[in-house]
Amino acid sequence: MVKLIIEKNEGNQRLDRFLKKYMKNAPLSHIYKLIRKDLKVNGKRAKEATVLEEGDELTFYIPQEQFDDYIRVKKKVTAKRQFGIAYEDERIIVVEKPFGLLTHGDSKEKKNHLANQVAGYLQQNGEYDPARERTFVPSPVNRLDRNTTGLVIFGKDSESLQVLNSMIRDKSRISKIYLTIAAGEIKDTIHLSDKMEKDEENNRIRVLPSDSETGKTMETIIRPVKYNGKYTLVEVEIITGRTHQIRAHLAKIGHPIIGDAKYGNRRINQEVKKKYNLTTQLLHAYKLIFNEMEEPFMYLQGKEVVSTLPKDFAGIKNELFDNDRRK
Repeated sequence: MVKLIIEKNEGNQRLDRFLKKYMKNAPLSHIYKLIRKDLKVNGKRAKEATVLEEGDELTFYIPQEQFDDYIRVKKKVTAKRQFGIAYEDERIIVVEKPFGLLTHGDSKEKKNHLANQVAGYLQQNGEYDPARERTFVPSPVNRLDRNTTGLVIFGKDSESLQVLNSMIRDKSRISKIYLTIAAGEIKDTIHLSDKMEKDEENNRIRVLPSDSETGKTMETIIRPVKYNGKYTLVEVEIITGRTHQIRAHLAKIGHPIIGDAKYGNRRINQEVKKKYNLTTQLLHAYKLIFNEMEEPFMYLQGKEVVSTLPKDFAGIKNELFDNDRRK
């Protein structure tokens, strides 16, 4: 028989989800068998959907050796820090993701990604102890593509992460604004709403009509900032957060992002490659606005967090839109 107490960062989640995260080495069939036959919550049988609360006592009627085999081995995070910090307090950290870094790990890169780097930073500061946490890991609330730079929000504890995730899904609570350079002239604000389908094999999306019966809705607001006779510096607000949303939407209206090999214009891309050695899209998540907050984040209401442009982006922007530089 093994007993454990649910701690602060483990509460407010389903029993089966807690066990899946905690008992990494246990087959799913064993986890559901545990719930049916060999586990009690506060001395009573519980169902998979039972929501655990801080202070709940779980009793496992299995040998200690088997229990030890099931729980995951915690390894110290060692990824070298590459990100900047735009804002930080005891509950939240907003970091600046550099070019070329994944937000999450994938099948090819399991160690050196932004989530691991942030966890390592918080571990070094004594704010996160992987040896103590059974299931919680500081995690990003929003995601940026590998070659998109800028602001990513992380929750430092379970409650903060859950509330931030809820607010980001609510669309109006936290505004996410990007800066990019598009081909051609965009004169007025454009509000786009369409459907999209993802082509997993080619890692790109297809824009569908807004009344399509298939696909997921994506909504984008495009605001022109400055036009130089050939390109437009634009501010883009995403209402939804779909894969490649900004890139596909700008391409759809005939104003692709310069340097975008997947959705862009080949002639324009060759031109900016020759002139600026630009081989990928210029897209930077530069501003977050905390609009309608709820506890425990009411203190952030109305706050704006702004990220500086990466050096390469800033150089191209100044060359194209600074009159003194273009004389």
